[in-house]
Amino acid sequence: MGGGCFWCLESAFAQVEGIIQAESGYAGGHVANPTYQDICTGESGHAEVVRLTYDPQLINYRDILEIYFSLHDPTQLDRQGNDIGPQYRSVIFFHNDEQCNQAASIIAEMSADNTWPEPVVTAVEEVSNYYPAEAYHRSYYENNSQQPYCAMVVGPKLAKFKQNFANRLKSS
Repeated sequence: MGGGCFWCLESAFAQVEGIIQAESGYAGGHVANPTYQDICTGESGHAEVVRLTYDPQLINYRDILEIYFSLHDPTQLDRQGNDIGPQYRSVIFFHNDEQCNQAASIIAEMSADNTWPEPVVTAVEEVSNYYPAEAYHRSYYENNSQQPYCAMVVGPKLAKFKQNFANRLKSS
């Protein structure tokens, strides 16, 4: 799933009960084995994403989608706030028809309910490639919470997330 900078998505999902692993990476592009520098140009075609491994006995895909849509603005095309470029696009990469149908369904529901003031532009695409991000991106927020971007952008998003999904968080 891509929804802007992967540091926020990874950090949030890593705290959710039933998520076994949240791994930052790159997907959807045309360059093999891209680096962060390749991604930052916006020309590799990849999005910053988080690959989730989860226990369906503890969390279902619908719940994951609801959390995902709460963590970013799915109405912004090729950006999230001041992060601009196709690498920051809102995208769900599905692995099977059931995931595709659930993603399309929740997007249709949000559109019908006018959940957002603008149309949802989240793309739903079959995953064709995935590359893990470099090691220094793993647990980036947890290791760099005082870094200005983390303190000003990621931290407030995570605080709101924790408040809204307190019942879904792993116990410490």
